[in-house]
Amino acid sequence: MGQPQSREGEQSSLPPGQRLQRGWPVTHYGPVPKFKPERWEFRVFGATADGEKRCWNHEEFAALPYETVIGDLHCVTKFSMLGAEWGGVSARTIMELAPPADDVTHVMVWAEYGFSSNLRLADFTSEKTLLATHRGGELLTAEHGFPLRLVVPHLYAWKGPKWVRGVEYMTADRRGFWEERGYHNIGDPWQEQRYSYQEARGDGPEL
Repeated sequence: MGQPQSREGEQSSLPPGQRLQRGWPVTHYGPVPKFKPERWEFRVFGATADGEKRCWNHEEFAALPYETVIGDLHCVTKFSMLGAEWGGVSARTIMELAPPADDVTHVMVWAEYGFSSNLRLADFTSEKTLLATHRGGELLTAEHGFPLRLVVPHLYAWKGPKWVRGVEYMTADRRGFWEERGYHNIGDPWQEQRYSYQEARGDGPEL
């Protein structure tokens, strides 16, 4: 059998322990939030370069530069979608508009209902990390994260929360929702970093 192909025609492959998924299953914890555009706000806060918080309402966020990336989605439940086209606002764009302080090492991505996921700054600033509004040229559905979800193709998908509302710049690492509940602090699918008991020294804060 040949290697799976991405939409760009480039050869792609599955991380260890993963299986190819043709569709896009709906997986999330808790209810789907109701979107109220007049109350929606995306904010960047924490250790910003100027110490100030930066906010965008839904109309302002939708007007930010739109980019597309081709990226895989690897779920810790062992399915992978390869070569999906995502559209939205690059994480790098957000960092240019709201720069972090020089000593920032990590970010916490916050979503509805207080859900959170921590990332190393290098993962957040990857060229394919995207605050996605679209997949395949179409708006995300509510079940898949509309109006905004984070896509980090090189990490397991729990590192990319649905229904994102903000990013906190941090000068030290802190575990997010699933990381506090036994998931690996880094979440690299190529190393099968699924659970916290697999962590090596230095992979994350003490549980």
